[in-house]
Amino acid sequence: MNDTIRTTTLPVLCTVYRSSREAELYVYVRRDEGLERVPPDLIKKLGTTSEVLTMKLTPDRKLARVRATDVLAALVDQGYYLQLPPDFNRALFSLGG
Repeated sequence: MNDTIRTTTLPVLCTVYRSSREAELYVYVRRDEGLERVPPDLIKKLGTTSEVLTMKLTPDRKLARVRATDVLAALVDQGYYLQLPPDFNRALFSLGG
C-alpha cells in the first residue's frame, strides 16, 4: 500500500461527479470536502457537474476503470481524482497540463 494512503483514515467516503461537457469524464472527491479542492479552471471546463454516487473507498475496492489506490492517493495529494474517458481527446478538452 502506498505510504500516502496509510496516512489517511480508511475507508474514505468518496463522491463521484459527472461532467456535463465530456461523456465519461468523472471527478472523485472526499464527501466531506466536496468540490472545494478541485481547481476553479477545471470546474469551469467540466461544466455543470452532477453527483453520480457516493461510496466507501478502500484500497481493495474494485472500480470499473481505475485502481482504488490511485484514487485514494490523489484524494490525499491533490484533493480530487479525474477519471478520463477511454477515448479522451486532449485537443478538444485541454486541462492545462
